[in-house]
Amino acid sequence: MSGSNNVWSRNRERLRLFSEVFAQCADEAAAYGKCVAATTTGRQELKKDLCAREFQALKTCFTHAAKKRTK
Repeated sequence: MSGSNNVWSRNRERLRLFSEVFAQCADEAAAYGKCVAATTTGRQELKKDLCAREFQALKTCFTHAAKKRTK
């Protein structure tokens, strides 16, 4: 039982830090959200790679921000 408790502690810490990392990438997240919203007007589905540039920028920001937090 203590093994599963350790996993929960690690996951809880990652979730706690997510809001801090997300806050550092607010501009990239907003740009990605705007792109998704603009390309899915009405009942239109999001198509692959329409917002790839914005998604890549957000992913890169998350990766850099998370690395800063773990050091």
